[in-house]
Amino acid sequence: MGHSDATDGADHAAKRQIVVWDGAPKLAHPLLLVAFEGWFDAGECATGALSWIRDRSEARRVCHIDPEEFFDFQESRPHIEITSTGERHIRWPEIECHVVPAAPPHDLVLLSGIEPRMRWRTFCTGVVEIASELGCEMVVTLGAMVAGVAHSRTASVKGSAANAELAARLGLDRPTYQGPTGIIGTLHDVLDQASLPVVSLRVGVPHYVAGPPNPKGTRALLAHVETVTGVKTGYSELDSSVQAWEQRVNEAVARDPEIVSYIQQLEAEADRTAEENLPSGDDLAQEFQRFLAEQRQSGPSDGDSDSDKAD
Repeated sequence: MGHSDATDGADHAAKRQIVVWDGAPKLAHPLLLVAFEGWFDAGECATGALSWIRDRSEARRVCHIDPEEFFDFQESRPHIEITSTGERHIRWPEIECHVVPAAPPHDLVLLSGIEPRMRWRTFCTGVVEIASELGCEMVVTLGAMVAGVAHSRTASVKGSAANAELAARLGLDRPTYQGPTGIIGTLHDVLDQASLPVVSLRVGVPHYVAGPPNPKGTRALLAHVETVTGVKTGYSELDSSVQAWEQRVNEAVARDPEIVSYIQQLEAEADRTAEENLPSGDDLAQEFQRFLAEQRQSGPSDGDSDSDKAD
């Protein structure tokens, strides 16, 4: 009896869909952009960047990842909502995937939500399924971490890629970090094993003003997504929000002479070491496009063909 129950439970888990599809449309050379709320989203800069792209476009949801296997609902509790007709509805924590069509030179696939708490390796196979089913040519993960940087200086974005050829061609760093990691680090490893090219873009957020929202960090990530991929993100439309945010921070820190002195030290250090963390201009985007074109010519990855995707 006990063995049968265990087998039935294993079969049930195996049959459970990780990715629940609404439909898998054919897309034009899509890129998958990924960001998760949590440890790697200081100031909500990363998820804010994806929300910015989604909210200013005709995005539509194509799938979501079933939360049942990946969340502790005592930690990430579902919410009860009352509809306009008075009916009760439970909204579960979800990770949703939207497509943004007609964003030359690539359609975009946006995957965002709360960072999963459990079964990261299984979860990451779901992300690989999404990328493969939609024919994504590359994955770009976005992140933000607190750092010793000044709010008054240009937000520093660092880019890296484990793929040696991709890193060299785009002028990106190779990962050197060793230590505890999160879902993004796990996802990069699984994507590398699946031979899906992946780039990491991460912005530094001032640790003394790390709370959300942080439009400056969001703008910096959007600007670098545009620089690397050539896809227009409309990041300059955030300029007025950035100026207002900087003014609020200036007014807040001016009340504490010790913080003012500390920020001046950070500013001096930033001025001494000022440098571009990523190459800029059209050359980088052109090299990015050449890399993807060569990937297409060398043959599609598993599940990459349009003929494998449902309308």
